[in-house]
Amino acid sequence: MRKELWLAGIASLSLLASAAHAEALGNLAFSATTPYSSAMTVKDDFTLVGQQDLMEMDAFNADGTVKAIVEIPTGTSAKWEISEEDPKAVYWEYKDGEPRVVNYLGYPGNYGAIPGTALPKELGGDGDPLDVIILGQAVPRGEIVDVRVIGVLKMLDGGEQDDKLVAVLTEASPFAHIESMAQLNAEFPGVSQIIDIWFASYKGPDGGMEGLGFEDAEAAIAVLEAAAGNFVTTQ
Repeated sequence: MRKELWLAGIASLSLLASAAHAEALGNLAFSATTPYSSAMTVKDDFTLVGQQDLMEMDAFNADGTVKAIVEIPTGTSAKWEISEEDPKAVYWEYKDGEPRVVNYLGYPGNYGAIPGTALPKELGGDGDPLDVIILGQAVPRGEIVDVRVIGVLKMLDGGEQDDKLVAVLTEASPFAHIESMAQLNAEFPGVSQIIDIWFASYKGPDGGMEGLGFEDAEAAIAVLEAAAGNFVTTQ
């Protein structure tokens, strides 16, 4: 009996220590439990570094699918992104001197960027790699995955265009066979509305986000091709 009580006490202390450490990271409990890509190494609590230059990869695969880099796994809210200073690294973004946390429900899909793309303002972008929301199970942070682009969510952020590509994992996912927004709406009612509401709301009632609806895969691929072409000409 004493041994059982002793073991229970040790387990409780261990859990408390883990929780205290996790809570210390950006004031976000259990943020350290989010899996990260096996191809990356933890530099510190706020930085992952790999061997691959993430922006050197081509956006398109030979079969027409697209590469995407997962920065924020489904269901999490710590705002990580590819480092501009070191394209081999993914880091926890800082804002006002603190690690940024989205003060809302966790992301409704894996959020990330398309390598080898940069869309300038004159084409409706912000000069950064294209943003993409990837439907499917949570993917480790920093993982490079193949996706199929099925549409684009048109958005304004503070009056400026800030569109999000919508894509699905191509393998081992309930969404893997989806090829269009129409098919998504028919087979998975409510998913597109969840995405629309989430992005319009995650910065709060005065966050400046405005959803303008979805466009189809053809329009999304046109944006992607323009961004890939622009990236090549600026290198």
